[in-house]
Amino acid sequence: MTQNIPAFDVAIIGSGIAGSALACALNNTDLKVVVIEGGTLPDQAPTCDSRLDAFDPRVSALTRASESFLEQLGIWPRISALRSQMFDSMYVWDGEGTGNIQFDAREIHQSHLGTLVENRVIVYSLVEELQMSPNVKFLQGVKVRGIVSQTVGGDKHPTHVIELDQDRQVKAGLVVGADGANSFVRQTMDFKTREWDYGHHGLVCTIQTEKPHQNTAWQRFMHTGPCALLPLPDGENGEHFCSIVWSASVEEANRLMALDDQEFCDTLTSATESCLGNVVGASRRFSFPLRQRHALDYVQDGIALVADAAHTIHPLAGQGINLGLQDVRVLAEELLRAHRSGHRIGDLRVLSRYQRRRKGDNLMMMTVMEGFKHLFGQQSLAVSWIRHLGMAGVGQVVPLKRQIMKQAMGVR
Repeated sequence: MTQNIPAFDVAIIGSGIAGSALACALNNTDLKVVVIEGGTLPDQAPTCDSRLDAFDPRVSALTRASESFLEQLGIWPRISALRSQMFDSMYVWDGEGTGNIQFDAREIHQSHLGTLVENRVIVYSLVEELQMSPNVKFLQGVKVRGIVSQTVGGDKHPTHVIELDQDRQVKAGLVVGADGANSFVRQTMDFKTREWDYGHHGLVCTIQTEKPHQNTAWQRFMHTGPCALLPLPDGENGEHFCSIVWSASVEEANRLMALDDQEFCDTLTSATESCLGNVVGASRRFSFPLRQRHALDYVQDGIALVADAAHTIHPLAGQGINLGLQDVRVLAEELLRAHRSGHRIGDLRVLSRYQRRRKGDNLMMMTVMEGFKHLFGQQSLAVSWIRHLGMAGVGQVVPLKRQIMKQAMGVR
């Protein structure tokens, strides 16, 4: 019997950026929302001093579309008050040839291309916004053990009972899996996926450089994998910092992880052709496997997947978090539209509208990223020449270049 089990309209599994953003989007409505998190929520503002190790190694390059959504949620002032770094230019070059291209926000009459924000700053800002919410409840430090679909009486639509540890249960008409790439919700509810391993690892850390980053994101493509230098705020004493994302084969990533700090800094200086002078310091390094995954369906009756639970892509363009936030925005729009119209928010027809609006865009971005990976992963002279011609051609065809920039930024 489920009568005495706490009941909610929406249960969000995962309190990361996507899960907390969805809760914020459903805030200040009469929908009862519970956010279930296996870990603990941030209870104090992140330390934002200017030591190398004070930066979160996980940094997101938010597009203008993502910024706009976070502004709508009312949390952008919180983010700005903590720590962020706008960038107005991006320089991309081919490490195996002579091709290069630069994108500048002024070319499309924008103030900047995007903003670099540490993930913990985003999560803290979202959670802080929700702390006083009357309709959103957090359950933290609680593991989800199972999800059981039940129908009661003559109701043909299922209610989902979420089984937690400590012999606890909650139930909801809609369960949203926002629990990351290894989503328990996706696996438990038997969503089919198409996926493959890249055979690469991503290496991330914070570095200090000899020269300023000039509010520019730098990315060098090599046959071994791309390396990006993403600008961070300067230190209190004028130090210059960047976050790096370096994709390399498993063997090469292991070698890079094993280097001492000076060897790593020297190797990175060489790999980026001293674009910011010498790399003079590096924080602790982290490495993770790169895998592309796409759920064949994002929804079932009363179940929806968002962000990394539905799709993961190569990090070379930093689009993962932006795709996830657009998932959240569209799902929230469809849920609120259905709720205002008196329709059941977990109805498959409602959720299918979310899937139709998002699946094509996500698949297109995944296809483009896969194409980039193969194009820049080739060493042959012919492919190098094609890359050179492609970069030069895009740089010279101004309308095409502007359209690419607008598409990447999520602006019209």
